[in-house]
Amino acid sequence: MSKKRSLIALLILAVSALTVCCLLSCRIYADADTTFDDFTDALFQEEVNSNSITLHYTLQNPDNYGISNPIISFGNYSVSSSNISTAAENNLAQLKDIPYAELSPSNQTIWKLLEDSFSNTLSGIPYLLYEEPISPLTGIQTQLPILLSEYQFVDTTDVDTYLALLKTLPEHFDSLTGFETSKADAGLFMASSTADSVIKECNTFLNMGSSNYLYSSFEDRINNLSGCSADTKKAYIAQNESALKEYVFPAYQNLITALETLKSKSGSSGGLCRLPDGKNYYQHLVKCETGSDRSIDELKELTMTQIQSDLIAMQTVLTSPEYASRTDSSNLSDTTLDAFTLQDSNPAAILNDLQQKTERFFPSIEAVNTQVKYVQADVAEYVSPAFYMVPAIDNTEGQTIYINSLHLPDDLTLFTTLAHEGFPGHLYQHVYYASTDPEPIRSLLDCGGYTEGWATYTEMISYYFSGLPKDEASLRQHNASVLLGLYALADIGIHYDGWNLKDTISFFRDYSIQDAATISKIYDLITADPANYLKYYIGYVEFMELKKEAMKKWGDDFSQIRFHKAVLDAGPMPFYLLRTNVFDN
Repeated sequence: MSKKRSLIALLILAVSALTVCCLLSCRIYADADTTFDDFTDALFQEEVNSNSITLHYTLQNPDNYGISNPIISFGNYSVSSSNISTAAENNLAQLKDIPYAELSPSNQTIWKLLEDSFSNTLSGIPYLLYEEPISPLTGIQTQLPILLSEYQFVDTTDVDTYLALLKTLPEHFDSLTGFETSKADAGLFMASSTADSVIKECNTFLNMGSSNYLYSSFEDRINNLSGCSADTKKAYIAQNESALKEYVFPAYQNLITALETLKSKSGSSGGLCRLPDGKNYYQHLVKCETGSDRSIDELKELTMTQIQSDLIAMQTVLTSPEYASRTDSSNLSDTTLDAFTLQDSNPAAILNDLQQKTERFFPSIEAVNTQVKYVQADVAEYVSPAFYMVPAIDNTEGQTIYINSLHLPDDLTLFTTLAHEGFPGHLYQHVYYASTDPEPIRSLLDCGGYTEGWATYTEMISYYFSGLPKDEASLRQHNASVLLGLYALADIGIHYDGWNLKDTISFFRDYSIQDAATISKIYDLITADPANYLKYYIGYVEFMELKKEAMKKWGDDFSQIRFHKAVLDAGPMPFYLLRTNVFDN
């Protein structure tokens, strides 16, 4: 999972680029590329300066991008569909005034991506209140403290901005509770059990008290700040403590109070299809999240085909004489996995090992400085197993990966997780694409299906570099693929076909997953965060389908490194655009 872009999408529901067309409407250009570059520069400046988190995590030096006197705000949630619609319509009209055929190939790609983005915004207008910014695990209440703890201080200006920003959190959360109130009034509020989960997460954050990492991380960053006197550092630490107690913690408490009140308007638990027009919203959401233009029925078929292929591959391993002679093939747990240990389970060593073992299959990148941090134990239950912090586009030297020991029970899980987040997953993909010097606007046009699909695709590959025997690695990889595929089918079943908990338990038991309590947890996770598993699984399978197509079209000219370079050079984009980009360019 990669952080920053996902939160940026949550932070601002209203499109802020209302003024872009006004900035350009009176200018006349002879050159289409010049016109387009000015349009995208203005759009980038407007969007990246829409809130302080977006700006700080996108740019280390805003002045170099024409941004001076940036605002200090988390932004606000809007329920004004007319404002969003007007902005998207204006931007789309401005875009279509620029002749696509006269643009350079790279600008044609961006043109298509912007057209897709504005069109998706417009098609999502009727579903504004269906969005859920505070879902368990992935909601703003969980992500924001981590982003604040990683807010880098280059100089005292950054510190002053950070402290001023903390004071605006109550206003931001007020707009958030206003948004949730509007959802409740429309009969679209989250299920009571989901609200309880969010409330529990918030209480856990508050109950950390003086051990809260927003204290310790601030002190660490301040103490590492050069050119700052001891007295100044001490004063800053005192100001941070005051801001947390006066603004941040009360904002979380107010959110808890609001959710407790709104629970009385909770709808029945279940998928999106229980809501008015919920099926249509789910179709829209799946397209946006996965970057796939396949219908829901086509996605079902694609998933079931992949699951069947994986099951056949597993059966082939289990019935092979070589495997049978080494292990009890009737029991998947009785395998070399039980005895599997890495020679060096230090995360830095694993990342180095992965980079060395995979480099002949992937285009090279320059050496990077990577820091692995651990999720604080107090909040581990509510945080993903691991995540990669996407750095600013003008400073990719420092890379950070967080791992959550609570969700990493063995060495193999640690190994494949670090492949997903590090090499050749998120970190590698981001650093490689940054080395191609993309236009700044591309940093705001991320596609979760591409980024999470790539990371999942490389995670599957990593099993074969773990040191396990080849057949054991194959068994484990295909088993992981099957499990993720089952989650994807359950996501569709719950949100599109209307499965209840009983239906979901029955579905998983058909695949020998028997424990009702475990299935109930899966059901709750999927219910609270629709299309999330699809982003990973469908993205992964779309890469597999694209590779099959490349093997067929390129024939003897196909190689792993050629395919990987083609999709990496294209950068994050929906698969219906990636396919054209890979094969037509």
